[in-house]
Amino acid sequence: MRIIYLHQYFNTPLMTGGTRSYEMGRRLAAHGHEVHLITTRREGESQGAGWEVTEESGITVHWLTVPYSNAMSYRKRMTAFFRFAAVAAKRAASLEGDVVFATSTPLTIALPGAYASWRRKIPMVFEVRDLWPELPIAMGAIRGRLPVASARWLERFAYRHSKAIVALSPDMKAGIVRAGYPADNISVIPNSADLDMFRVAPEIGQEFRQQHEWLKDRPFVVYVGTLGRINGVEYLVRVAKAAQSMAPEVRFLVVGRGAEQEYIAQEAKALGVLGSNFHMLPPMAKQHVPAVLSAADIATSLFIPLPEMWANSANKFFDALASGTPVAINHDGWIADLLRKHDAGLVLDPHETEQAAEALINGLRNRDWLMRAGQAAQRLAEEQFSRDKLASELEHVLIKAVES
Repeated sequence: MRIIYLHQYFNTPLMTGGTRSYEMGRRLAAHGHEVHLITTRREGESQGAGWEVTEESGITVHWLTVPYSNAMSYRKRMTAFFRFAAVAAKRAASLEGDVVFATSTPLTIALPGAYASWRRKIPMVFEVRDLWPELPIAMGAIRGRLPVASARWLERFAYRHSKAIVALSPDMKAGIVRAGYPADNISVIPNSADLDMFRVAPEIGQEFRQQHEWLKDRPFVVYVGTLGRINGVEYLVRVAKAAQSMAPEVRFLVVGRGAEQEYIAQEAKALGVLGSNFHMLPPMAKQHVPAVLSAADIATSLFIPLPEMWANSANKFFDALASGTPVAINHDGWIADLLRKHDAGLVLDPHETEQAAEALINGLRNRDWLMRAGQAAQRLAEEQFSRDKLASELEHVLIKAVES
């Protein structure tokens, strides 16, 4: 197959952020398919004048500079979304292909996908990574009758022009069905565990610990990811404050950047935990994350208390599973059900941070449980969420769309 792959925020392991499209794309290329991926470079102050083409592990990547960051206002982010949609449509339609594979977010990626599908007379498969527009509407980022109606129209447009849909969780599939799309044409392919990347020698984690005087051999809880409003990482600041008197030896680390970065640091300083039991590091390339998770006793995946977020399929959760690290989350949904069923981590109270701190401390002090939960996490990664297995499922969806 010749696959025209659209993803506005593609990353390689040398970059910060999720690498689902890279990992899926390189496996499709290794299976003999021709993969052209259209994406952006987000750094810089202004849009680039032209396309740059590189080869990334068998994927032909078409890059155009379109500035973007989580710290932008919602209006500026929407401008970046539509700007890329306009230029990506022309680029995608200029390529020979058998199938268009467009992955959200943003939902606007369906516009160039549908255009290329129409111009080339080939099917589009659409991948839903988050339930847009349900989430921004619930957060109040999209408000007013006309903006909400427009967002709903774009959702229906994306689904209507898709031969098949890939949802990243069972709850996302349920949301797509509620929007009127037939369940039989939806495949659930969650985010995946990169076992080869995250299986590292214990010495790698020990080296990370020894590099930081504040850490050394102390109990260690980490968050690695975006510091956006939706992530609500200030929750971990309040947990650290509660833990400060209960178990002063426990250390918390946040690695990342985003719109809430400065706010989180200010809150930590105001509560007297910054530089004490709570620390922050800038974002790091994906290839360096295994060292942090190897060092960690518990990894966290956090969101603000919003039921619309329960359908999430966060990269950080699957990275923790791949590393064999118990995971603590502060929300309900399908991931919470997994953790409870397999005893691979903790589901923390999203509101009562003292209770959450107590649960974490009890887990950290129970070395037998930590070992069992880590082993359960790795079994989940191997048996249900292996990237190789799920990439093969995606390949089957694309082939089926072409053949039909």
